[in-house]
Amino acid sequence: MLRAVGVIMDGNRRWAKAKGLPSMAGHKEGFERLKSVARWARNLGIEQLTVYAFSTENWNRAKEEVRYLTDELLEHALTTGLEELIEEGGCIRFIGERERFSQRFQDLMSGMEERTRDNEAGMLIIALSYGGRAEILSAVGRLIIEGASVSEETLHARMWSAGLQDPDLIIRTGGEERLSNFLTWQSVYSELHFTKTLWPDFSEEEFRTICKSVESRDRRMGK
Repeated sequence: MLRAVGVIMDGNRRWAKAKGLPSMAGHKEGFERLKSVARWARNLGIEQLTVYAFSTENWNRAKEEVRYLTDELLEHALTTGLEELIEEGGCIRFIGERERFSQRFQDLMSGMEERTRDNEAGMLIIALSYGGRAEILSAVGRLIIEGASVSEETLHARMWSAGLQDPDLIIRTGGEERLSNFLTWQSVYSELHFTKTLWPDFSEEEFRTICKSVESRDRRMGK
């Protein structure tokens, strides 16, 4: 059984463009799809779902789009947008460069994590201003400041994702076949699946089919 799955949610803007809608409409639809996939994962017994919501590189997008993603959509997620998942027993965690967001948003993230920490109906990990290289560099910096010895264990313990499971499977929607700086350290033995389906069109049937296919693989983990 898969215990941890990562998802690169790609294709929101192309989905909107194909329908003659502004890119913001695609991101809004993509957020709704995120919540659906969290439920599908929970129903399959997946303990942790990590979604790539906003990368360190996404800050370079058009100012209007960045403002919508970080102010309006994040505002919605941190106030009311995730309430149904929380009421259903979901645990929420955030990983990434929190300091790049306002103090209010940082407090909302911490508050949501604290409020849901004991919930057991699946964990949703949202990667915000996240980059795999940035995560590793941040952990190395902490080791240097602390003067701690360097090992896989001490490095991982200082990462934003400390305490989380490495993903058994990473899915990327939208047709691209690369990980784009997502869970760089954690993905070394992850199974990978790339689909041309745009994120807002990603279905429960396809999700289940992918997971079932991966579960049947012989994962030797280098042995």
